Amino acid sequence: MPDTLAHSGGPHPGVPPSRSEAVLDSLKHAILTGELKPGQALVEADLAERLHVSKTPVREALKTLAASGLVTTSAYKGAAVREVDQAHARCVYDMRLLLEPAAAARSATSERIGQDAREALERADRAADTAERSLANRAFHRALYSGCGNPLLVKSLDDLRDQTALLSSAAWSRQPSWELEAAEHRAILQAAEAGDAELVRDLMHRHIASFVARNFPEDEA
Repeated sequence: MPDTLAHSGGPHPGVPPSRSEAVLDSLKHAILTGELKPGQALVEADLAERLHVSKTPVREALKTLAASGLVTTSAYKGAAVREVDQAHARCVYDMRLLLEPAAAARSATSERIGQDAREALERADRAADTAERSLANRAFHRALYSGCGNPLLVKSLDDLRDQTALLSSAAWSRQPSWELEAAEHRAILQAAEAGDAELVRDLMHRHIASFVARNFPEDEA
């Protein structure tokens, strides 16, 4: 894990992050790159010392990470990085398969979809590590579903975003496949820009299902 907040970034480009945001970003980056391993204990005092901050922003960051699913908490063991297991992964992707293809199809005519999705693809191509690539991948998918017109549907998918990033990073560490997925993303974007909602739905379903089949097959439960 880095000793500084060098990987931090605020919620808006060019705007310096608050200390709490910087700590959150640094811890998230460390989890998604594998510097903080699945199952590893997250001790507030140790993290605060490494990041040169007080325990308060670390405590706040751990609460946020627990809410997003990247960290688990126990009254007896404290906080730890979520362990990636087949059953949990299939639950996350089952939710996405039920919701995301339909949301993406509804968003196919959104004016912003092409610009935001293309920017995310370019970020993924420039990514220096799995954390940046995973977050760019997450941004691409959000661009595809965020224009669906149903805020409850968007929130449901947003709530899965960090866990999806963790699962994709873990999968890529075992079997790098982001080039294949980038090609699938481009096909989905092309269909969306053409306004072909049915094709967007079909391609998105196949994209998510094939990722699960490669990385979290039923016979490895």
